[in-house]
Amino acid sequence: MAEKTIARWYAVYVKSRYEKKTCKLLEDRHIEVYLPLLNRLKQWSDRKKMVEEPLFKSYIFVRTDLKNYYDILNTPGVVRFVGFEGRPAPVPDNQIMAVRQFVGDNDGALELDEIQSLHEGQLVEIVYGEMKGLVGRLVSFNGKQRLIVDIESVGRSIPINISRSQVRSLQNGL
Repeated sequence: MAEKTIARWYAVYVKSRYEKKTCKLLEDRHIEVYLPLLNRLKQWSDRKKMVEEPLFKSYIFVRTDLKNYYDILNTPGVVRFVGFEGRPAPVPDNQIMAVRQFVGDNDGALELDEIQSLHEGQLVEIVYGEMKGLVGRLVSFNGKQRLIVDIESVGRSIPINISRSQVRSLQNGL
C-alpha cells in the first residue's frame, strides 16, 4: 500500500522584491502559494500612492507535500525553504489562518472594557475557532486590545483581532 503524503504549508525565502514574481511563477506550475499583502500609502517627492506590499518581506508560503521540493527550489527568485537542520519546517495551518485573518481584518479590535479580566503582556491560548491551539501575548494598541500570535517560521509577530470568548489565560497554565 502506497503511503499517502499530506500537503503542508512551508515558508520559502525569496530574493528581495521578487515575492510577487515568484508567486506567479509558482502558480503557473500549479503550486498553491500564499503571499500575504497589505495596502500601504507610499509618498514620493511628487506624489502619494497606495501600493500592495508583502507582510513579510522576502517570504512566501507554499502548500505542498514536498514532491515538488526541487521544482520549487529551481523557480527563479526562490532562495531556500525555511527550516531546521537542513529540512523544511512546516508552518501549522492555524498560523496561516492567523496571517489570513490579520491581512483581511480592517479594524475590528475589541474595546478595553470587553476584555476586563485580561491584562497587557499576559499569555493567552486560543481555545475555540479555526486558530485553536495558538498561543500569543495580549498587547494594547491605541486603547484597544489585540492578541499577538508568533509566526515562528518567519521569526515575526503579527496582531490578530479575536473575541475574548475565544481565548483563555495561561497565567496559571505556564
